[in-house]
Amino acid sequence: MGRSMLAALGGLRGLRLGRLFRGPPGAHGEAATRPIAPLWPRGLPRYCSGRAASGSEPQGPAGKVHRVPAEYKPSQFDKKILVWTGRFKATEDIPPRIPPEMIDAARNKARVKACYIMIGLTIIACFAVIVSAKRAAERHESLTSWNLAKKAKWREEAALAAQAKAK
Repeated sequence: MGRSMLAALGGLRGLRLGRLFRGPPGAHGEAATRPIAPLWPRGLPRYCSGRAASGSEPQGPAGKVHRVPAEYKPSQFDKKILVWTGRFKATEDIPPRIPPEMIDAARNKARVKACYIMIGLTIIACFAVIVSAKRAAERHESLTSWNLAKKAKWREEAALAAQAKAK
């Protein structure tokens, strides 16, 4: 656009998206101020404001319109995760389609819960090993004594096998 065109349009201010376009000085009525349609670059998604244009939306018991952008159909495992993480009370309460953000949040929460459970089980296993080792020490058992007994048994078996072979 040349300078004369910008001057005729009223400067760069009138080119902003969603603003009113002010015509040249001296224009009256509709020609003086008219809204500019917003220009969207091609390839970029457009999102609606969430307001329903028609009354065909399902309404809840309170008369509110519930519009959730649900594009993901949860599997049985996803449903179990949603119930386990406390997002829903039962699998029957889960709608047929849910937003991907909801299942991602539930999976992350399930991962954290599983990690906490594994940490707890590891601590319990550590205490069990400590108790078992103390009991073995009271009985005077050790890995060294077990290893020596096993090797002595192998030597006896080898000696018996040699005697049987010599006969």
